[in-house]
Amino acid sequence: MLIDRINSPNDLKELPVDELPFVAHEIREKMIQVVSSTGGHLASSLGAVELTVALHYCLNTPEDKIVWDVGHQCYAHKILTGRAKKFHTLRQFKGISGFPHKDESEYDVFTTGHSSTSVSLALGLAAARDLKKTDEKIVAVMGDGSLTGGLCFEALNNAGHLKTDIAVMFNTNEMSIAPSVGALSNYLNKIISQPIYNRFREAVEHFIKERIPRVGTRILKLSDKFEEVFKGLIVPGIFFEELGFRYFGPFDGHDLSTLVPTLKNILSLKEPRIIHIVTKKGKGYDPAEENPVRFHSASPFVVSSGRAKPSQYADDTASYTRIFGEEIVKLAAKDKKIVAITAAMPDGTGLDLFRDKFPDRFFDVGIAEEHAVCFAAGLAKSGLKPVVAIYSTFLQRSFDQIMEAVALQNLPVVFAIDRAGLVGVDGATHHGVTDLAYLGNLPNLVVLAPKDLSEFQAMLEFAVNVNQPVAIRYPKEVDKISQGEPGIKIELGKAEVIREGKDVAILSIGTMVKHVAEVAENLAKEKIETTVVNARFAKPIDEKLLQKLLKTHKKVVTIEEGIVDGGFGSTVTGKIVDLCKKDKLPQILNLGLPTEFIVHGTRKKLFKELGLDVESLTKTIKHFINQ
Repeated sequence: MLIDRINSPNDLKELPVDELPFVAHEIREKMIQVVSSTGGHLASSLGAVELTVALHYCLNTPEDKIVWDVGHQCYAHKILTGRAKKFHTLRQFKGISGFPHKDESEYDVFTTGHSSTSVSLALGLAAARDLKKTDEKIVAVMGDGSLTGGLCFEALNNAGHLKTDIAVMFNTNEMSIAPSVGALSNYLNKIISQPIYNRFREAVEHFIKERIPRVGTRILKLSDKFEEVFKGLIVPGIFFEELGFRYFGPFDGHDLSTLVPTLKNILSLKEPRIIHIVTKKGKGYDPAEENPVRFHSASPFVVSSGRAKPSQYADDTASYTRIFGEEIVKLAAKDKKIVAITAAMPDGTGLDLFRDKFPDRFFDVGIAEEHAVCFAAGLAKSGLKPVVAIYSTFLQRSFDQIMEAVALQNLPVVFAIDRAGLVGVDGATHHGVTDLAYLGNLPNLVVLAPKDLSEFQAMLEFAVNVNQPVAIRYPKEVDKISQGEPGIKIELGKAEVIREGKDVAILSIGTMVKHVAEVAENLAKEKIETTVVNARFAKPIDEKLLQKLLKTHKKVVTIEEGIVDGGFGSTVTGKIVDLCKKDKLPQILNLGLPTEFIVHGTRKKLFKELGLDVESLTKTIKHFINQ
């Protein structure tokens, strides 16, 4: 196989152009084989194969830099940059990451995992290059979804203003622009990307400026308009040209015979430029082409059929995501003021059910989390009850809006925070481990986490009726989930005592409650009596219960699936200090996640490594009690 001989882009460049399609085919075969076992972002990576081959064939990486937006389309990039033999370890503990990772390879300039960042990052690299007076090429690769993020527009605007040498590969897969990819469009773009055309263009500009100084600028503007109209009749480039970019495209992103020579010509230019290509998500694998949403982040599947392999985990119908979708539909059927908002993730958050049932009360704002939160504030100010469903890692992007637009105004916006805690194989960019810490410090905002599905349903009902900002954080949950007791009523700031004992009080929240219940059983076998508290609220803390516990317990433990620093445990400790005199403080142990970027791996494996599994917690707490 050709890819067995490719250990770096230099090996790729030794091949003639007409062999590159065979390389692309082999890369696809390898990706499908591996992802069918490991799971992963398959559809987007399949769509970007030829683009990746062409970039590494035309650029001099790693001296030239490629910055990937989001990064979930980088599998071909990894295979071509010396990681083909390790590719079978994709997303496995201590294996290669599913995203670009700066510590994994010199070809990965940044560790990325969030959308709309590539142009900003690339522009910073380009500006630094100009200051250092070096000549490497800088290329940002972004998809059409990234263009919905405001950060992307800010960077494009700045890049056009600086007029520095930067290339942006704009990859779209919308069918509406596919007809523009044809013989005439390709012919016109070949003309305007040819060196002879651009040398002629520069020569004419110089002649006009020097020989006709009074009216030269006006003539140049007219000539630019002519070229703009010339291309605008065929291709949608005027928008980017107005931002200060030369626009080329759209090209067929799977046609290497056109892509490689044209890309070489365009990369030789020294100005901001957009290279627009059209690709097909899931290219080369029928099930992924037919259902790119399902194969965006696929679980392991059978290659021959595309069907998911049997899972060792709970069925998705019992997941927190699915229960959220079903419950919010039930609540909205009773209350017409409830509206739902997502940032391009209706299926991932479970709001596809709401969208189908109440389309006029459903809003998908695109990949624009900051706007989603401000938009929700406007809806709430007008008397509605907006429910904003966003993954924990992506909600981080809208921290200022949560503070200024929602909390400061004390508006009844409900934040349904999915994928909180350790998300597993997507790794550092996607773990939702900071939400308890940063949300717990905001005035007016109530923060909850359920221990089971029944409690989650009760929390949602509480949240849409409490008339102040509420955040409920919950995991995707791949473990066996407890349904819990029906008919629970949630009261503001009231915790639940699950078990009583005199030796130690353990306060936990969310997913860790069931771990603590098992820990208490283990400790009971060794004659250690434990009080187990399901806090329910990370904010406000149940002070009355805490005061009661402090009268009868000399040792207190807090446990959370979030960073300890500034998190739930820190809040409890602060309250204890406030409630006690210094000479009567109990011994306190805060357990949770370290304040560091956590690697990828299964939740079960990461819990074990980080000391949050039942066995590790039992040993740690036993040691603490016996001190």
